[in-house]
Amino acid sequence: MHEETPGTAGPALPVEKLCALAAQQAQAADRAGALAPEVVEGLREAGFARHFVAARWGGAESSFAELTRAVVALGQACPATAWCASLSAYSARFACHLPQEGQRALWEGGQDVVIATGLMPGGRAEPAGDGWRLRGRWSYVSGIDFADWVLLCAAVESGDGPPALRFFALPRGACQVRADWDSVGMRATASHTVVVESATVPGHLSFGRGDMMTGRNPHSTVPSHNVPFQAVGGLTFIAPVLGAGTGALAAFAALLTGRRRTTANESALVRASGRVDAALRLVEENTRVLDGRLFTPAPMARNERNATFAAESVREAAGLLVAAAGTAGLGARHPLQRLWRDITAATSHVALQYDTAARKNYAAVLAGPAE
Repeated sequence: MHEETPGTAGPALPVEKLCALAAQQAQAADRAGALAPEVVEGLREAGFARHFVAARWGGAESSFAELTRAVVALGQACPATAWCASLSAYSARFACHLPQEGQRALWEGGQDVVIATGLMPGGRAEPAGDGWRLRGRWSYVSGIDFADWVLLCAAVESGDGPPALRFFALPRGACQVRADWDSVGMRATASHTVVVESATVPGHLSFGRGDMMTGRNPHSTVPSHNVPFQAVGGLTFIAPVLGAGTGALAAFAALLTGRRRTTANESALVRASGRVDAALRLVEENTRVLDGRLFTPAPMARNERNATFAAESVREAAGLLVAAAGTAGLGARHPLQRLWRDITAATSHVALQYDTAARKNYAAVLAGPAE
């Protein structure tokens, strides 16, 4: 159904059926602000949630390249579905930093547990017996509507110095959800706010944020569980965008019939395709760094640069296509306008901004450390 990205193998995850279903439901999901139940079930069946889970729990222990190819393919059909697919996989990878008892609590009953993550510290925790007392509010928690567990980052007062940051895993039922996601794009991700008034979290359901950042996992030897956070470089979020960009090219190309097949429109299509293809190649490089474990400063900083530049390139490509399509591409039923809105919303994510990390880290590679 979907053309393979040139120069790559097809996606290892079985996404063809899900792509067809997500494409069929994309317009309705955008209007409803939520994925259809059958699409959610398709996400589980395709294996995104288990992609990075350890084999001892029935997981796939698979690669970054395979996941990226599958997410890009799915993003052509529905970027919001692809966004949730990507985050369910990466959230499970984060949870693999839990102690073995915590991992058992999540996966002993099945490997397809969907986890939603609040990456930014939105709450406070304090020691309580052998565990922690957690409270707070976390914004933009994608996929919370159908999550089984949540993984939330919070600050722990340490007495001396700045608070330490930790992640805490809770069953979805321990949280309240405020349905306040009302973005112009990526509407079906249901990236609502999670509120925890007060919850006790056992010690085995928590880990230090530093473990995830450094890539030194004391509880797993699986290679994909021991990856510096910097090296991921926005891959979680750029893969759905790349799929959306490829989908936008196809949607625009479908418009080029009759009087709309003009020199200007063909030129816009070709210019946009160059931007999307360049973005794809850079992100493929990111997966080679991750799967090849090239965790030295230059390739890790380049990964950050690649993701932000890819986001910029796809956003520019979508702008070219919408401008050239005119009224025909902006119709409520035409997929181009939805893909353009999804790309615009997704590329606003903090992980895809130059000044978040890419500027400082890759400038140091190119020009040396700042004085």
